[in-house]
Amino acid sequence: MSVTFEDFNFNRQILNAIADAGYTEATPVQQKAIPPIMNGQDVMGIAQTGTGKTAAYMLPIIMRLKYAQGSDARAIVIAPTRELALQIEENAKEFAKYTDLRIVSLYGGLGPKTQKELMDKGVDIIVATPGRFMDVYLTGHMVTKKLEVLVLDEADKMMDMGFMPQINRILEVVPRKRQNLLFSATMSDKIQELSSNFLEFPTVVEVTPQATPAQTVNQVLYHVPNMKTKINLLKKLLDAPDDIKKLIIFCKTRVAAEDVYKFLLRKFGEKEVRVLHANKGQNTRINAINAFKNDEVKILVATDVASRGIDVSDVSHVINFDVPVVYEDYVHRIGRTGRAFQSGEAITFCNPAEEYYIRKIEKLIRQQIPVVLLPPDVFVDETPYEERQDQNKEIDLQKRKDDPDFKGAFHEKKTVNQRKKFDAAKGKTAHNNRPGKKAAAQRSNKQRKH
Repeated sequence: MSVTFEDFNFNRQILNAIADAGYTEATPVQQKAIPPIMNGQDVMGIAQTGTGKTAAYMLPIIMRLKYAQGSDARAIVIAPTRELALQIEENAKEFAKYTDLRIVSLYGGLGPKTQKELMDKGVDIIVATPGRFMDVYLTGHMVTKKLEVLVLDEADKMMDMGFMPQINRILEVVPRKRQNLLFSATMSDKIQELSSNFLEFPTVVEVTPQATPAQTVNQVLYHVPNMKTKINLLKKLLDAPDDIKKLIIFCKTRVAAEDVYKFLLRKFGEKEVRVLHANKGQNTRINAINAFKNDEVKILVATDVASRGIDVSDVSHVINFDVPVVYEDYVHRIGRTGRAFQSGEAITFCNPAEEYYIRKIEKLIRQQIPVVLLPPDVFVDETPYEERQDQNKEIDLQKRKDDPDFKGAFHEKKTVNQRKKFDAAKGKTAHNNRPGKKAAAQRSNKQRKH
């Protein structure tokens, strides 16, 4: 039986904003999380990206605050990246459009002057990255004594990014009496430790098993030997334009993202593609996301820095050009498609050195990713020597992770080379120390003296 937002006793202002946003039925995480949050309970939500969790906590917060009051924030949301902070701010403003609530986002990459000026005008809801939150707090432009609700969103990502010290500092400067909400895609030991320190008798909401991809995402895996063949396969997939309506291509490095972007520029031109990675300026990144969201371009190339900050409901395909080395990022990447009851395709390219990570990912998500053979008309390039060497080194490192006693092909080769050098040096020394050789050397030295 479907649950509508009318069932939650939201006021008419919020219901009108929800209707304007095009939402009708509540998602499972919203059905389970909204009632206890509205009752003032601490909540721990285990939910994947794209399940509607932002609305699950933001709608009750807006209902609780109702209207602008005073000058200091009464609700604070902490998010790991500026992209996610901007997305949460946008959603919050959309849901609060028929109220006078003041919502401000604080993040790095922009000068703090404008953000401080907005704070000085008064604010009800702050969305902030951990570092910028503390920066603004320490300047005296933020007062937390009126805080009623504190949210840690994408808490697992914040743990991965090493934000625990900043989070602990934030917890030290906010009132002890408050409602706490924690959302994470996975339940790790670090998250359990954080929840025990952060939450009091929480209601635990888990809408899917931990780190399970949404059921609406169809996953496939291609075994591809090298970078050039990955490009050839990408070209083949993109030559079927009717299938791919809106595509995000994830790469694990800026260099790979730029290479893929340059290839796509040659194929489609700037009107069809944007690239998003840490070397791009903040305005460029915001413009890239907005162009993609507003259907101005159909392809976005991104590194994992942006994998949790893109909230676009109609992404038809995600391509993992590289397999993520942080296993949980696989779930977050493919969570960009198949959102809110829509179906999506997640395609992963895997070279020999990435098979290790695929096995770990499959163990995490508790399912095998179906393998599809390369189309016969995709040209398989020979792997260049340097790339093959890099792959072999990576495979050796992986084996050493699983078996500390493993020496590896490179270790054995190095040992053989060292032995050859030692034997050669030893032979040379023995040759020079032969009696005849030594006497001849002495005679030569005497002749030089005379």
